[in-house]
Amino acid sequence: MSTDTPQKPLVEIAGFRTDSRYRLVHFEGAGWEPLAPEEFEPRLHQLFPDLDPHDPVRVHWEDRPWEWPAWHPGEA
Repeated sequence: MSTDTPQKPLVEIAGFRTDSRYRLVHFEGAGWEPLAPEEFEPRLHQLFPDLDPHDPVRVHWEDRPWEWPAWHPGEA
């Protein structure tokens, strides 16, 4: 049995959109969720306690890693 099998991401973050404060995030086994920046890491650790959120193999950003749409309290 080979240990060289490429790992697929457990977490995928969809492309950047400027019309929402959220980014769509797909968690393996849990589906897609819209998350704000402050919700991302707590949710990731809830589902995958030992996963490093900065692991580029297991956490895949479609574009603009760690960038979230600008949002200010009071906006819709």
